[in-house]
Amino acid sequence: MSIQFKIKPFNAFLLQELYNVLQLRSEVFVVEQDCVYQDIDGKDEKALHLVGTYNGSVVAYARIFAAGDYFDEPAIGRVVISEKYRDRKWGHNLMEAAIAGIKEHYNTTAITISAQLYLKKFYETHGFVQVGEDYLEDGIPHIRMKRT
Repeated sequence: MSIQFKIKPFNAFLLQELYNVLQLRSEVFVVEQDCVYQDIDGKDEKALHLVGTYNGSVVAYARIFAAGDYFDEPAIGRVVISEKYRDRKWGHNLMEAAIAGIKEHYNTTAITISAQLYLKKFYETHGFVQVGEDYLEDGIPHIRMKRT
């Protein structure tokens, strides 16, 4: 069995599924990365949500934004894989699905992301290039990257 992806708007979440997504985001972005920040940022309602499940559990997730809702171009954010499944390289499947989702929903592959600096090479394998200098976001070094 492999990971399964679905894209949905915020209002299509079932309550338990939303809870599982928020739990995964908190496990990684707050607890694992030891970063106190406001994950619930008011942007979830604008985004499309790419949810990856395996054996009925949420193990992967990303937000997809239309142009103007986060950056000038469509954007991908909150890219996350559960720690216990990272050895399966599903991050690549997640990014491929996110890029395909932007192409399907917004008819473009021009995408901007705010990437954690240590993941620069990962995103480069998906056609992203750094634009500008690195910066701190919630105390973590980030870079803006674009894919055309």
